[in-house]
Amino acid sequence: MPAYNSVFNTADPPPRLIGNFPLFPLRTKLRGPVYPLPFPDPPLPPNESPDPSSESYDILDEVLALFRANTFFRNFEIRGPADRLLVYGIWFISDCLTRIKPNATLREATKEVQNLALDLNFAIPGDPGWPLNQMYEPPHDRQEAEILRQYMSQVRQELATRLLARVYDEGDDKPSKWWLSFTKRKFMGKGL
Repeated sequence: MPAYNSVFNTADPPPRLIGNFPLFPLRTKLRGPVYPLPFPDPPLPPNESPDPSSESYDILDEVLALFRANTFFRNFEIRGPADRLLVYGIWFISDCLTRIKPNATLREATKEVQNLALDLNFAIPGDPGWPLNQMYEPPHDRQEAEILRQYMSQVRQELATRLLARVYDEGDDKPSKWWLSFTKRKFMGKGL
């Protein structure tokens, strides 16, 4: 059985690419290089995603939805640009989950995960520390590299916020054991 690929691979209009990494619009209040998608009306609880047919549904909702299913796969066929962002999002979620201790409160976990998300010293495609440089093209110049870093930082911060809302959806006393059971799994045997 193959891994689940992104439905955004056939997005119309296609996203802007830097190298071959896509810059999809996001449903966020954070500033970044892409335009924000509208929030659902009526508003949803933070631990829920809009319906996939909604204009508010973005690729980060899909990353969170496919994370647990895709982490079981050691191989993943990249079929389009959205799959590259899906792979990066799954690696980042895995990294976040390793920072959350089983007995951590929401406040402690938020501090750990937000510190990881806000750290600007992370690898981008083309850097020596990037896990799959053979599948990702580097940015063409320094300006593109900076735009890509800003976008990836925006993705990391928004994904961290949405992940914490799901891991602590039953209150702030203990994280969900169903999410933390994936802390030792490595998607494709790699991590950030």
